[in-house]
Amino acid sequence: MNPLIPQERHHPDEGPGDGTLAVRAGLPEPVKHEPTLPGPVFAAHFHLPGEPTGPYTYGRDENPTWTHLERAIGTLEAPGETGVETVVFASGMAAISAVLLSQLSAGDAVVLPTDGYQALPLLHEQLRAYGIEVRTAPTGGDAQLNVLDGARLLWIETPSNPGLDVCDIRRLVAAAHAGGALVAVDNTLATPLGQRPLELGADFSVASDTKGMTGHGDVLLGHVSCRDPLRAAEVRRWRKIVGAIPGPMEAWLAHRSLATLQLRVDRQCATALELARVLAERPDVTGLRHPGLPEDPSHAIAARQMRRFGSVISFELADRARAERFLEELRLVDDATSFGGVRSSAERRGRWGGDAVAEGFVRFSVGAEDPEDLIADVLRALDTARDAVG
Repeated sequence: MNPLIPQERHHPDEGPGDGTLAVRAGLPEPVKHEPTLPGPVFAAHFHLPGEPTGPYTYGRDENPTWTHLERAIGTLEAPGETGVETVVFASGMAAISAVLLSQLSAGDAVVLPTDGYQALPLLHEQLRAYGIEVRTAPTGGDAQLNVLDGARLLWIETPSNPGLDVCDIRRLVAAAHAGGALVAVDNTLATPLGQRPLELGADFSVASDTKGMTGHGDVLLGHVSCRDPLRAAEVRRWRKIVGAIPGPMEAWLAHRSLATLQLRVDRQCATALELARVLAERPDVTGLRHPGLPEDPSHAIAARQMRRFGSVISFELADRARAERFLEELRLVDDATSFGGVRSSAERRGRWGGDAVAEGFVRFSVGAEDPEDLIADVLRALDTARDAVG
């Protein structure tokens, strides 16, 4: 598939296309008079006479609604494979924490990105408190290779949030595995339709499904997918210990939302690239980043490993005042955190602290609005902010 044309048709001999996979993933075998996607199962316990065997015993361990969702996500993470296991969590941070804390012990070393999600430094503190060595390096230039020697786990976030740098997953995986390290990839920004870390050799594919996977800004969820059943069991055991389980309603809403994943992602990615091209012509916009732009520093690597370039754009305006006025003037864009939703959102990322960004740095998440309307709104807001603030 040409990443610049995500809606390009596939040949049936290649297997089901992304839209077909998204619509059908995780559905049970049809039963007469039953819904195609069964409703959420609300149960703290299940009938369990005799010995405690079988798939469903207690609500903290398993739930049929999770099972359908986990199978669906596994289908999207590795189409055509039967050995991939997925574990869903109450949030993306719960999924991230489960991998790190189930795979690392005192005396181990972990390599994390310096430019990753802003909650990662909170994990740094906790990992160090457990006697784990934390090493950091930027995503760009595959810089994590420089601090990999002797590490137990390499954590990759590509594209990075919010700076949108990209690293070569295959290269980092090869080096990590050669040194005996596991590799986890935070795939939140790309989604499995944009990038499949397991196919690129990673041991774990992790995501906050709060973002693009569910896409409506109304569900907190995360997941971990991996091929190794022992690793999956360790992650699942951690979920049981800490109780970081999703509610059945959230899991059902997430599964329902997956059916439109390809429709949403194609629209959002195409509009994001179109908007990025327009912003590239603006003298008042600097530091523009989007992996789909041929002139972007990450484009060459992204084009080799990504199937779609994502719905997020980052750029800088002159200062804090200009950025805040720009956000105030937008009519079709919510001033909100998070990304990947059907409604466009944007924020001045520096307001949170924790990210090494300029005061005028804007992270823009493109939604499913008509491209012409969205672009017109952005250009009008930029003009107004420029004329008002100077």
